[in-house]
Amino acid sequence: MIVGLQTADDAGVYRISDDLALIQTVDFFTPIVDDPYSFGRIAAANALSDVYAMGGEPKTAMNLAAFPIKTMEFPTLRRIIEGGLDTLKEAEVALVGGHSIEDLELKYGLSVTGFVHPDKIWSKHGLKPGDQLILTKPIGSGIINTAIKGGLASVQLIEKITRLMTTLNRRAAETLKTYCVHACTDITGFGLLGHLAEMVCDSRCSLRLQSSRIPILEEAVEFASMGLFPAGAYKNKEYRLCMVKFSEEIDPIRQDIFFDPQTSGGLLFSLPKAQAEGALKSLHTAGCTDAAIIGEVISDRSEKIYIDR
Repeated sequence: MIVGLQTADDAGVYRISDDLALIQTVDFFTPIVDDPYSFGRIAAANALSDVYAMGGEPKTAMNLAAFPIKTMEFPTLRRIIEGGLDTLKEAEVALVGGHSIEDLELKYGLSVTGFVHPDKIWSKHGLKPGDQLILTKPIGSGIINTAIKGGLASVQLIEKITRLMTTLNRRAAETLKTYCVHACTDITGFGLLGHLAEMVCDSRCSLRLQSSRIPILEEAVEFASMGLFPAGAYKNKEYRLCMVKFSEEIDPIRQDIFFDPQTSGGLLFSLPKAQAEGALKSLHTAGCTDAAIIGEVISDRSEKIYIDR
């Protein structure tokens, strides 16, 4: 076992041979959009993301579904699975089976298996002082999904956020494989600061972020100003606020957005400063146009996250 339960990493990694290791992960959740097909695509992209975050290539997947067959029509489940299958085809991942149960609440996701060279694994735990931090997708999807559930989001916004959440992290991961990535994670349920906190724990380093550089969906700021935060944001803040030091100039609403739980969020890379601008340019060229350098790793053993304006 190379990566197991001892660390809060994105997936488990088991060495098969000197040049091959197996990556395993699983993820499923309740619907966050009304369209079954889109829900399937989002859930699949989200599950695949953990393999990309480990520097690996997903190869096979198995469906996991819980379906309220007494209160929902079966074609709904068919459309969800079709959505997941289309995303797997886009990722060139084979669906090899799965399991379904009857439940009172609809749930869907996948177990994913991938491969990586044992010497090329990306982990959360490799931060080095002087590294720059690159985020590949804007944050704020949790807030917008809350607005969708409340019937406050326009059709255009629903389409926009769906495109974002169904976008695979494959291209970003493949682009950065030519660079010296010291650490990587994907930004999902714990929010940007929650996942950064996992990276900085036991690192003997700290992080300094520039609030103005962090890409945020502008609609999320609008809804956040109305108080539309998911419950998970408050839980994330309660758990990790002790590790975060905000500049007094940063608006409290923006502070809370940094704790917003994401679904199928972007990747967060830590890599040498000398390579950061080149990596960012490569990401933009590859189509990851929202990617941005949001901060740096600093030589501060307090293991804190400092956020300046």
